[in-house]
Amino acid sequence: MAKTDDDALAEAYNRALALEKSGDFDGAALAYAEVLALDPEDHGGASVRLASMKRGDVPLRAPEAYVTTLFDQHAEVFDKVLVEDLGYHVPMLLRQRLTELGETHFERMLDLGCGTGLTGGALEDMVDDATGLDLAENMVEIAHEKGLYDTLYVADALDFLEDNDDDPFDLVAATDVLPYLGELEPLFEAVAKNVLSGALFCFSSETLPEEDFQGHPYTVGGFQRFAHTEAYVRAALDKTGFDCIEAGDIIVRHEQGLPIAGHLFVARKR
Repeated sequence: MAKTDDDALAEAYNRALALEKSGDFDGAALAYAEVLALDPEDHGGASVRLASMKRGDVPLRAPEAYVTTLFDQHAEVFDKVLVEDLGYHVPMLLRQRLTELGETHFERMLDLGCGTGLTGGALEDMVDDATGLDLAENMVEIAHEKGLYDTLYVADALDFLEDNDDDPFDLVAATDVLPYLGELEPLFEAVAKNVLSGALFCFSSETLPEEDFQGHPYTVGGFQRFAHTEAYVRAALDKTGFDCIEAGDIIVRHEQGLPIAGHLFVARKR
């Protein structure tokens, strides 16, 4: 992108953000439309912000360029911000639930959206061979430095799963992946093709009060992340060959001092 385009993009995005924060959602929507015209790949997540303001259609997923940019920018401070500042403890909650279920040993784990390795670290002693993948290269580099995974990839989860021809997994973890996806069936179908019968698929989701969904199975909440109804997630699991063992209520994180409600799902491949 030419420098003049970069300047125009920055100006349009900052103007859109200021209008959004002031409560002028209609003005912000016009400015975000300018942003998308200048940056169709949507590195700034304008489409998600439009959906969160109810000024645009809810996309099927967050733009890949946006997710990559978001996490690459925060890689160095990710662990501190997520764990200490936002109170994110889903990997340890998952370890606790697996232990309570008596599921404490796995031969091959796939950690989707592994980030800096929080889930890999939480489950390290339960797994013989761990594969991690994430869109954000800077995140994967930090995970590599920790030495938690036997194999690491910089890749989109769906692309990896559709192309993978390695041995199947008996555990797939996806903590903090669903908040960047709307439609779930493509991911669940791809996971199903890469696991053994009896394998566990464990993941977290965010949710909202029923009225916020307005009859839809998923939406984008006020913090620009996707929320899903429990019924939709359960139906998507069943449709793709998984039995839902449980969907425990959890606090996924805190955002601006508010607890973000969600679920921790444990499912088994039929």
